[in-house]
Amino acid sequence: MEFPSKLIENAVGELSKLPGVGKKTALRLALHLLKAEADTTATLAEALAKMRFEIRYCDTCYNISDTPECTICANKLRDHSTVCVVSDIRDVIAIENTGQYQGTYHVLGGVISPIEGVGPSDLQIESLVERMGTPDSEIKEVILAISPTMEGDTTAFYLSRKLRDFEGVHISTIARGIPMGGELEYADEITLGRSIVERQRQAR
Repeated sequence: MEFPSKLIENAVGELSKLPGVGKKTALRLALHLLKAEADTTATLAEALAKMRFEIRYCDTCYNISDTPECTICANKLRDHSTVCVVSDIRDVIAIENTGQYQGTYHVLGGVISPIEGVGPSDLQIESLVERMGTPDSEIKEVILAISPTMEGDTTAFYLSRKLRDFEGVHISTIARGIPMGGELEYADEITLGRSIVERQRQAR
């Protein structure tokens, strides 16, 4: 693709690095920003820079946050005796959109995948164990809400074995309303909400 400007070419090159954005879409976005008010482009650039450099992860659950403690963990009205373990921040957003869950979360940051070189030590598993093992822990139930893929099932199995020795803590999994091989973030809200409500306790 030939460009009349090196600056446009650079912008298109950077935009096309985004997931699902090809060269043509990147060019359309770049030309839109070029025609927009200067303040619009500047505001977008500032918002992206702030997101990248100022956002952080919750010290408790590892969800994205603007402060050391995310709004969910800080909310006294949430059920802090229940922790929903998910692999990705997008899963938190998907479950929250169902309106069916009022507990807290723990974000692993991925799933165990030997093929991709991701092991238990690469995930936020030990931090979950430490969180449950603190003297003031309120946790009574851990919901394993991990996508039912081969890697997801491996991760859920590992976690259920890792957490089974905690006295008085029930381990459950979301009901299989989510199809095998499916991703939580793509499930419709009704199915995902029902899966949370009809979760199943794991055998110890």
